Amino acid sequence: MPILRVTPVVAGLAILLLVVVVSAAGIGPYRIAPGDVVAAIAAWIGGGHIDGQIAAVLFQVRLPRIAAAICVGGALSAAGAAYQSLFRNPLVSPDILGVSQGAGFGAVVGILFGLPVAMIQALGFVTGSLTVILVVTLAWSLRQRGDILMLVLSGIVVGALAAAAISLVKIVADPYAQLPMITYWLLGSLASIRPDDIAVVAPTVAIGMIPLFLLRWRISVLSCGDDDARALGVDVRRTRQIVIVAATLITASVVAISGIIGWVGLMVPHLARLLVGPRFDRLLPVSILIGAAFMVVVDTIARTAATIEIPIGVLTALVGGGLFVWLMTRRGSRSIWRRE
Repeated sequence: MPILRVTPVVAGLAILLLVVVVSAAGIGPYRIAPGDVVAAIAAWIGGGHIDGQIAAVLFQVRLPRIAAAICVGGALSAAGAAYQSLFRNPLVSPDILGVSQGAGFGAVVGILFGLPVAMIQALGFVTGSLTVILVVTLAWSLRQRGDILMLVLSGIVVGALAAAAISLVKIVADPYAQLPMITYWLLGSLASIRPDDIAVVAPTVAIGMIPLFLLRWRISVLSCGDDDARALGVDVRRTRQIVIVAATLITASVVAISGIIGWVGLMVPHLARLLVGPRFDRLLPVSILIGAAFMVVVDTIARTAATIEIPIGVLTALVGGGLFVWLMTRRGSRSIWRRE
């Protein structure tokens, strides 16, 4: 597939996201026509009259959940793109490096002790950060076999340890009150999202996004190799530290409200790379838009495809696994990563 110009791609994806949002807002047990969705949102912005039932369904149930899906999908995709560019490895993602499992462990502990959402989020960020530090330290201590390979293997090992710790928490949790909540949360869900949750998470995601956008050119240079980046005046160590902290903040923040949702951070950057190539300054906005639209679609399927809600993590694994196999079978996928 030829590399496309980034501006038309971003504009097209923004329109696609808007269409997906309007469609998703109208789908459910109480169906609302797309025209009524647009009219209600316009009336809400302009202070006009809105039908009471439509207002309750849209602004108290569906739109907060759609906003959370946009936040989670965009955040995980941005973090995945940042990790893949930073470590020059298309197999790296928040899942592979153990960030999700580490943040999930902190969040599960927060649920075990009945902490409020803000404390669960903070605990998830701390444990996610400690996980990354442990993974990088372990990889650097074994770098005689190759930094990238050791980094991925270290992430798998530390992620497995975090998963084991989560299992231990599940054993000691109350089987009637806490265990069902923890189990369902670990499968990923936006069913319990409230507007207050978004108000807490969105600012931290925005704070994590700012360094990625400001450093997008340096990250693009860094993806060419440390020696080339230093030759062009990039402070490799500081840039890498800032990007890891920002991506970890983003991942831990959304994991705290959505649970562990796999494959998004791995798969979406690959789809974006097929459209605009591997340069991070192009990859970042395209990944965010694709990830946001993908998560809105998946969440809509999760809440409407069956009489009971399907965990989002199950759907992303089914879709993501199939798409990733398709990407691996494509000719020239490796050359696309190396282009430019």
